[in-house]
Amino acid sequence: MIKSTRIESIDILRGLVMVIMALDHTRDYFHYDAFVNNPTNLETTTPFLFFTRFITHYCAPVFVFLAGTSAYLYGTNKSKNQLFKFLITRGIWLIILEIILNNLIWQFNLHYNLIVLQVIWAIGLSMFVLSFLIYLPKKALLIVGVILVVGHNSLDGIVMQNTNFKSIIWYILHQRNRIILDADHSLIFAYPIMPWLGLMILGYCLGTLYKKGFPATRRKKYLLGLGITSVILFFIVRGINIYGDLKPWSVQDNPVFTFLSFMNVTKYPPSLLYILVTIGPALLFLYAIETIKNKTTDFLIVFGRVPLFYYFMHVLVIHTLAILAIIIFSDNWQIITSLSPPGLAKQGYSLFIVYIVWIGVITILYYPCKKYMTYKANNKNKWWLSYL
Repeated sequence: MIKSTRIESIDILRGLVMVIMALDHTRDYFHYDAFVNNPTNLETTTPFLFFTRFITHYCAPVFVFLAGTSAYLYGTNKSKNQLFKFLITRGIWLIILEIILNNLIWQFNLHYNLIVLQVIWAIGLSMFVLSFLIYLPKKALLIVGVILVVGHNSLDGIVMQNTNFKSIIWYILHQRNRIILDADHSLIFAYPIMPWLGLMILGYCLGTLYKKGFPATRRKKYLLGLGITSVILFFIVRGINIYGDLKPWSVQDNPVFTFLSFMNVTKYPPSLLYILVTIGPALLFLYAIETIKNKTTDFLIVFGRVPLFYYFMHVLVIHTLAILAIIIFSDNWQIITSLSPPGLAKQGYSLFIVYIVWIGVITILYYPCKKYMTYKANNKNKWWLSYL
């Protein structure tokens, strides 16, 4: 492993969720039930399918949270103005990549009939806003982050269905929705940014625990306390069943599905309970992994240090493999004319095959990611690499 000044525990956690992320996206393209039924729909799912989806819930929030932490650490040896410039330009860059590159590799559609604004968009726009907020005192910034994460569910009752300016602003902020642009084009606001911005702000504040000279024992105490508190709060608030999520839980026909109902929290936008149940264990993982170093952590670090490169590459590889599977194993070649996941899902496979393909995707990506990680480490003087 190349020597680096980067904080390994953060890269390990990021690498872990990046690996898990590939499982969900492999399911999108390969599972026969994908885009036909929601894997968290208790009327159609199975416990194993629910788990396959639920475990990947950790990806986006941890990804966004650590983006905030990385932003803080990047700015520790920079002036506020330098950090502002980096965040605002990187934010704009990520938005451009989402619209042009990410939609292309997800759909292979040069006409861009459907634009979906997903997690890269949410990170980019949140970075753009964060670039202005970094001038606030740390305590004020922390309060803003907590208010956005804890309080945004109080706005769940506000629902709009128009395409006027006010409605579009609301879709960007808090309501997932699709708007029709014309007869052939539409736009989906898949990641409303209000809670994502709050999560990034909290991740930025967490970065203070990793600044140079901060005592490791004190940091671990904070991580343990915050992690346990988040998990306990999840069970208390979820148990009360009044606030914190769009979907209240209910007693089902058997204890297993009652538990699934309890854990079935909302991602779009991420509810308070969704954030508590994902970030809490993530903080506990950071606590536990800080002093551990072995072949597994070295493996995860590779992906954790090249997250953007990995993200685009893993979607491209999965999508390409799905098309190859159709060409090789299907008699219905016409399905290739629908190159987006909904079309590919009609030619699907079992969850067992999904897991096999997932392992193959990670194997394929390991060496390109390692090579790129090495290149980045050996070329720190190239400013443009910080945008990739």
